Amino acid sequence: MVMNKSELSTFASSLKFELDPFQVKACVALEAGHGVLVCAPTGAGKTVVGEFAVHLALAAGRKCFYTTPIKALSNQKYAELVERYGPSEVGLLTGDSSINSDAPVVVMTTEVLRNMLYANSEALRGLSHVVMDEVHYLADRFRGAVWEEVILHLSEDVRLVSLSATVSNAEEFGSWMETVRGDTTVVVDETRPIPLWQHIMVGRRIFDLFDSRSHPAAGPKTVLVDQDLVRHVKQRQALERVESWQPRGRGRRGSYQSSNDFRPLPRPDVIAQLDQSGLLPAITFIFSRAGCDAALAQCLRSRLDLTSPEQVREIDTIIEKHTGELPEEDLEVLGYRDWCKALRRGLASHHAGMLPAFRQTVEELFVKGLVRAVFATETLALGINMPARTVVLERLVKYNGESHAELTPGEYTQLTGRAGRRGIDVEGHAVVLWQPGVEPTDVAGLASTRTFPLRSSFRPSYNMSINLVERMGAADSRKLLERSFAQFQADRSVVGLVRGIERNEEALKGLQEKLGGADGEYFEYASLRERLSARERALERKGREDRRGDAVESLRALARGDVIAIPIGRHSGVAVVLVPDNDPKDPRPLVLTADQWAGRLSSGDFPEAADVLGKMRLPKHVDHHTARIRRDLASALRSTGISAPRRKKRHKAGASEDAEVATLRRAIRSHPCHSWPDREHLSRIGERYNRLARETQSMREKAAATTNSLARTFDRIIALLKEREYMTAEAAPEVTESGRRLSRIYSESDLLVAECLRTGAWTGLSPAELAAVVSSVVYESRRDGDTVDRVPTAALRHALNDTQRLWSELRSDEIRHKLPPTREPDLGFVTAVYHWASENSLVDALIAAGVQGRALSAGDFVRWCRQVIDLLDQVRLTSTDADVAKTAARAVAAIRRGVVAVDAA
Repeated sequence: MVMNKSELSTFASSLKFELDPFQVKACVALEAGHGVLVCAPTGAGKTVVGEFAVHLALAAGRKCFYTTPIKALSNQKYAELVERYGPSEVGLLTGDSSINSDAPVVVMTTEVLRNMLYANSEALRGLSHVVMDEVHYLADRFRGAVWEEVILHLSEDVRLVSLSATVSNAEEFGSWMETVRGDTTVVVDETRPIPLWQHIMVGRRIFDLFDSRSHPAAGPKTVLVDQDLVRHVKQRQALERVESWQPRGRGRRGSYQSSNDFRPLPRPDVIAQLDQSGLLPAITFIFSRAGCDAALAQCLRSRLDLTSPEQVREIDTIIEKHTGELPEEDLEVLGYRDWCKALRRGLASHHAGMLPAFRQTVEELFVKGLVRAVFATETLALGINMPARTVVLERLVKYNGESHAELTPGEYTQLTGRAGRRGIDVEGHAVVLWQPGVEPTDVAGLASTRTFPLRSSFRPSYNMSINLVERMGAADSRKLLERSFAQFQADRSVVGLVRGIERNEEALKGLQEKLGGADGEYFEYASLRERLSARERALERKGREDRRGDAVESLRALARGDVIAIPIGRHSGVAVVLVPDNDPKDPRPLVLTADQWAGRLSSGDFPEAADVLGKMRLPKHVDHHTARIRRDLASALRSTGISAPRRKKRHKAGASEDAEVATLRRAIRSHPCHSWPDREHLSRIGERYNRLARETQSMREKAAATTNSLARTFDRIIALLKEREYMTAEAAPEVTESGRRLSRIYSESDLLVAECLRTGAWTGLSPAELAAVVSSVVYESRRDGDTVDRVPTAALRHALNDTQRLWSELRSDEIRHKLPPTREPDLGFVTAVYHWASENSLVDALIAAGVQGRALSAGDFVRWCRQVIDLLDQVRLTSTDADVAKTAARAVAAIRRGVVAVDAA
């Protein structure tokens, strides 16, 4: 492609490949002074545009920040840029790593840049370009707001290069970027640089998914599924039906039972078949960590070996490079021997539960072609540069945190996008393993759908709100929130609502005319009938509210030791009250059921008032987190002989008892239209009119609620922060000293942390105790039932109780202000981090937590330690208590050792 003499031609001449048309288009726009949004498939070469931004900044003697969503990507990009420009020109900032931070090019996580913007850092001077890699992360419900904060806060003279996976609403996102950032060129390329072939593996045979005449990229309507595959699957389905019914044995003739025992091809055989077909290296996605490890163990038990003696020697060298500093005593608990044995045979697993040093080893070996089969969770698909020749999907269903759900087309594309290595493979391959229930047409639909809209997850938080007010005042902060992509999308939805309202109003006019017009007799009659229906609905609603009020009052009245019946839900049955709660609006007493479940109940668990069935004596101190105590108390509860009574049939508040209902019924019966012969025909029209009128009113209310919805949430946050004296009470509030400390706390539980520091809840603790209590506002158990058997010290127990009490008070305020609740403190990591910060071994820390081999892996342990360190650093910098600050610093030093220190390097 011909280019004029420019910085782009200079940059292009330094590359080993020719730029693709979409790369040229984006780079030309960038050199012309525009911001750019580039949406292209995985592996298409989007990052070249980001690297050109680096080139432009250096050529002009300015700065460029290159942001990524995760530390691993930052480290990867830092290494690439150092290789290109040298270590003196490139820096790295990832929260726990700081290398050459004053360099003209700095790679960082997006959170680091957000914090710089709020602090008005000196490092922002001279900044001309910012690259936001994987900008589609702004849809992430936990971290997505950070991307929008950066986009909104960056100075207007900074050119923004946004790199995204392919999304179907790129133009909408680009329109918003144009609104908030000025000139923005949107470049969309849907062509994969490496063609992707889709397959289904049935038994040992690998079939093409599509007929060679079809064109999946053109859309589902042009897709033709390979007929050989369809016929073979039908034959297998028939065979499975025959084999899945076995005779019951002697007895009734012709009687069968289902065995449901479909056995998939063993993983070693799948890998061997891929190897024989020339489809390695391959990544097999399995949607559970335990599944990945089990698949690797299955392969280790087989004779499968994919490496040569020369490769084994190179593998050993790389293993030593990454793990040589790991303490010898920790290697056993890390499963080091089996891990090494698998790597030497060219096999590995890859998931977030692994030690980061192990994951990094796997990544390097795979990129070098030394590991040829990896079993991975979907986290591998989120940006890590580990392309393969083939991607294998064992199932098309995964657990989404709440239930097992089918893969979306977007998820399928993200996963299979890893197939095909640019510059190595001429084509990539996606292989779905067939099992009963997998239909080729369904797979074809997943593979050919191209609709993956980007949805904003932006919501104001306490920290964001306090920072906004401190920087620009409350009025301008509201305006900035109204400019967010979330509000932009909400306002666009309002446009659709307004159109719907207009259509409904036209339809209402037509129906009104059929009823004789607004002044006609029948319209009056129809209005009476609607008033009666509305009154009956209101009475029914009031009955529900009264029953809920009764339930709330009955829960508030419960005392410790009361035995009650939980009438509905999965925990129905008898329960004993451990901790009452007299919150006036939403009491949530802590109870223990006869089947050992301990948790908080709400009025939603009680259709009517809760009845006290009896009383039970409880020990003075009950630690419901301890499995033994829960077991003993549940046994004592069962031995009382108290059982849940049968649910009584609820008495419905009768409309016949209401005077207004009676009056309306009399008016309807006496109305002249009541005796009209075509009354029923007209009444059906009237019902349509009333139904449409209610729907239209609902749409008006929804439109009003959607408009400025973020600003209203912001106002509620400000009201709560004023109450708690983080801001002054006047109409144009100012941030107080407590508020300034809150502005420097970046945590999901930011206000709770600030309250713990302000009230002294964390004073007087040792470093290990402070680390443990801090973990309770950071850690989130992966599953229900992760508990701690014993809080190590009395001081820690008091600090945890104070933290829980402050959370409960904050939660009540949040309910009153109609704000999303702060997550409840989680004690699942308390014991583990306490023992680690007390200089015990990794084995001791995991055993002390009571979760070794069950809920907490070594990789999770390191990851949560890093997050505890991050919050402890914030405590050190924000606490006004010098002793707490010193203790936090000592706690950081105590945790940052062994495997944690190795992986922080």
